[in-house]
Amino acid sequence: MNAAAKPARRILWANVSTVISAAILIGAEVFGAAFAGSWAIATLFELGETGAKVFDVVFVLIGIAVMVKFVRGATRVEPFTTAG
Repeated sequence: MNAAAKPARRILWANVSTVISAAILIGAEVFGAAFAGSWAIATLFELGETGAKVFDVVFVLIGIAVMVKFVRGATRVEPFTTAG
């Protein structure tokens, strides 16, 4: 066997399924909280529709950052591939 040759990678479908399922569940909670929070803050401070939309964008961007961090962390615990 050639020393430079890398062993073939195999996809661990159980881990992929686990991470995707958890991401869907947590994503629903994160984005639901983002929209509820933006509505609540805009209503509390009487910011109107424009204020609510601004908070929607800000909170959704924060939610995306949270989801990216979650999926990256989850793939360290449940790797998607293995050697051989």
